[in-house]
Amino acid sequence: MTKDIIFIDVKTLHNFMQDVFIGIGVPEEDAKICSEILIKSDLRGIESHGVQRLKMYYDRVLGGIQNATTDFKIIKESETTALVDAGHGMGHVAAYHAMRLAIEKAQKYGTGAVAVKNSTHYGIAGYYAQMAINEGMIGLTLTNARPSIAPTFGVEPMLGTNPLTIGCPTDESFPFLIDCATSITQRGKIEVLARTETPTPSGWVIKENGETSTDTIAVLNELIEGTAALLPLGGAGEILGGHKGYGYGTAVEILAAALTGGPFMKDLTLAKGYKLGHFFLAINIESFLPLATFKKIAGEIVRGLRNSKKAPGQTRIYTAGEKEYEMEKKRYQTGIPINPSIQQDILTMQKELGLTEYSFE
Repeated sequence: MTKDIIFIDVKTLHNFMQDVFIGIGVPEEDAKICSEILIKSDLRGIESHGVQRLKMYYDRVLGGIQNATTDFKIIKESETTALVDAGHGMGHVAAYHAMRLAIEKAQKYGTGAVAVKNSTHYGIAGYYAQMAINEGMIGLTLTNARPSIAPTFGVEPMLGTNPLTIGCPTDESFPFLIDCATSITQRGKIEVLARTETPTPSGWVIKENGETSTDTIAVLNELIEGTAALLPLGGAGEILGGHKGYGYGTAVEILAAALTGGPFMKDLTLAKGYKLGHFFLAINIESFLPLATFKKIAGEIVRGLRNSKKAPGQTRIYTAGEKEYEMEKKRYQTGIPINPSIQQDILTMQKELGLTEYSFE
């Protein structure tokens, strides 16, 4: 942390984001959902999808790129499945209600699968998996995104970062929850680096000439121009398994677009409104075995991994969701760290909306 970082109380930042959403026309109940998902991201240390993204939603709604209201319309439905049109509204709201619908179906029939079309950026994917976990279920979600990832042996941005997220309860105080993109990194992390004037690590990005790039500002511009691309998990080529990340990213694209009948890859552009597709799956553990039995076994699995032999110089092994759990506890005490660039965005929105009751100087 640098001396320029300020810390904002969690409740204050949460309330401010909610007021910003209301100020641009998002209904109050929907604004609560959006701000809750953003603050959860910051609490868990995923700065790329927290308050940093607020100005993006602000600009898109005011610019007519997406709707402030979300018309959640079920197009087709069975006992265990549903296809939903989100009306090009707030992705967080559509996703929240889609996972609620999947959970309700799983409570009755064992599983619930809901696909969403005509949506927008839905924030931190792990929030929706956690919704299922809170109900004693396994939760899975995925979404496609604007093209920024090159296929293996390619240099052109074709796939989105396409997260594939899954979580389940354990007998510990926190769940197993893997929430990450199918690429090495995501555009949001590049944006975080740009805000702090930090170089992009070598190997994250491939240029048209096949070389990597570490100039963060140039990378962001080249991603927009389509002259550079992020790389799939495993990196360039097949030696370190880049084809695996590429394959999983493609699977996400198929579930998000082919299953919904929505646009995909190069059709997910600003000019066409980012009409994204999402998928949600809730699995009722009690339909297979007692929840307590499952949680005990899942707990033994993650503890076994953490207690295994450590590499030289290493003192701790983590399992997915553990670091985020610890960060959340810490940030409730310290507040959310805000760098000068994000602070300026906050001050701009505050001034334009007349939210004078807050002080972020």
